[in-house]
Order: sequence, then structure tokens, then C-alpha cells
Amino acid sequence: MKNQNADTSADVMQTGILLDTGTNELEILEFHIDGDAGPEVPGQRHSFGVNVAKVMEVIESPGLEPLPSATHPSFRGIIPLRSHILPVIDLAVWLNIAKAPAPLDNVIVTEFSKAITGFVVSGVTGIHRVGWPEVIPPDGYLPKAGIQAIIGLVERDGHFIQLLDLETIIADLSPEDDPGTAAATFVAPRELKALVADDSATIRLMLQKSLTRAGITPTITSNGQEALETARALARQAQAEKRPIQDFLDIIISDIEMPLMDGFTLTKNLKHDAVLRDLPVVLYSSIITDELRHKGQSVGADRQISKPDLASIPETAVQLVQEYERKRG
Repeated sequence: MKNQNADTSADVMQTGILLDTGTNELEILEFHIDGDAGPEVPGQRHSFGVNVAKVMEVIESPGLEPLPSATHPSFRGIIPLRSHILPVIDLAVWLNIAKAPAPLDNVIVTEFSKAITGFVVSGVTGIHRVGWPEVIPPDGYLPKAGIQAIIGLVERDGHFIQLLDLETIIADLSPEDDPGTAAATFVAPRELKALVADDSATIRLMLQKSLTRAGITPTITSNGQEALETARALARQAQAEKRPIQDFLDIIISDIEMPLMDGFTLTKNLKHDAVLRDLPVVLYSSIITDELRHKGQSVGADRQISKPDLASIPETAVQLVQEYERKRG
């Protein structure tokens, strides 16, 4: 039996992803964790948001208790959900928030990075359509613990929603599963030049290392807008010098979820550019599934890779560049 918050959210979940691809927007599920300030003192409500594309449904919490033997204090055990058995994480504990006791909490059931996980929260507020340019970088705004999992802030109805990077939380709880730990063994047959876009400093460093080890020289940018400006500057240089764009750049590799401009919108712009459309584009994200793969295809992405498979990017990049070379003759 779901509570009212869970029922409302589940109904919205069933509508599917409403956004057209390449509009530089996303839908976020807003939820809250109610702080505990002590007896008879109202606590602070902490508002958070996650990409709706990662949310399967919202259910009533079965009231799991902390496990003394758990590898992390935020782990609340596992629960069955139809054909799935999923681990449950108490977000308040991971974020170091003293949560007010409540008769009913919610569990947000998520699916990303080829895994299904439940996150305990106080309640669910609703769904908002957000433009990536609205997302405010968190630097300087969030000094408390857990900031490494906050990718930005969005203002709605007089309060700030903190956008959570759930992958950071999972990587912290299971560091052995972090794709950044995979060693690159593939080496390109010749030096290639790649343009990389990702808002995560950790992923940027990991890709820079793996691409460099594979003989691919990366130019690193922190979002889609910066990557597009960099690519267009190289295209102008190629035209001015009457040289092919491949003399300056061989491939673009981009995350999907980024402030200012997401990977879908970046790809759409690249594929509509008379010069840059001749370059292959690889998109990667934790939200790439068989059900959502059509989004990348609709904007012209040549390959889409789930974040657990990031170690395959160097080899994928070389294969794509070779395919494009064969097409050009």
C-alpha cells in the first residue's frame, strides 16, 4: 500500500519521459529529507532532485532498521520488488543529515548503471521540467558534507533543489565497482585527437588517463556548451586554413547529464554543423538503457555507452574513427 506521496509520484512516473531529445532540458523528481532539530522544534527541510529517467517508481518504506554488520552505516538491507532484489540506502545517513522520525518514509527505486537501488527519503514533492542553463554550479554554496554528490542547484517556488549525482553515492559505497578503476589495455594504431565533455572532475581525470594511455590525445571540457564552442573554434580554424577538420579533431566523447548544455543537445548541434557533422560522437551516461537508447539515436550519436563500460571508450573511439575514414574513402 503506497502513501499519498508515493501514489502521486507513481502516477507521474507512468506518463513516461515527456521531453523531446535535444531541447537541453530534463525532468527532475523533487524529494525531501526532513531534518530533526529536537523536540518541539521544527527541523529544516532539505530538498533534492534526481533525473526522472533514473526513477522506476516510488514506494512506501518497509521500515528497515540499521544493520550493525553493514559495510556502511547508510545501508538498510535488501528488499524484494516483483522480480528484483534491491539494496536500500538511507540518503540522510550518507548525506550526514539528522533525519526527523516519521511514521512513513518513501523509497525512491532507481535504475541506472545497470543496477536497481532504493533510496530512503522523507517524502516526494513532485516533478519539474528544468533547462540545463538554469542549473547553478554548487561551488561556494554547499559547504556541508556530501557536496561531492551535488551537481547543481535549481530554484523553484522560493527554495533551492539540490541535484544529486546518485552515481557518486554508489561509487562511494562500492568503490570496487567504480569504472575509473579499470585499467586501459587498448592502444590506438596511431595518435588520435578527442574532445571530451563531462562535468565530473573524477570522470574527466579518469578519461584523460585512459585515453592518453591508449594513444588518444584528449582536450577536456566541463560541459556541452564549452565543448561546442571548442569544436566550432577548431572548425573555423580548419576552414580558414583550408584543411579537413580531421587534422584538428577526430572524435567527440561526451557525458549526457551536464549543466549549461547536455550531451543530447551538444550532439544535435554537432550533427547540424556543416563541418563538425563529419566527426563521430560517443555519448555515455548511467541512464543509457535499451528503453532510452533511441534518444541518442534521434540526435545522431554514433555510439552510446553505459557508465559501467567506460573502460571500452578508447577502443570504441578508434573503431568509429576507422569507420568514418572508410566512408570518406
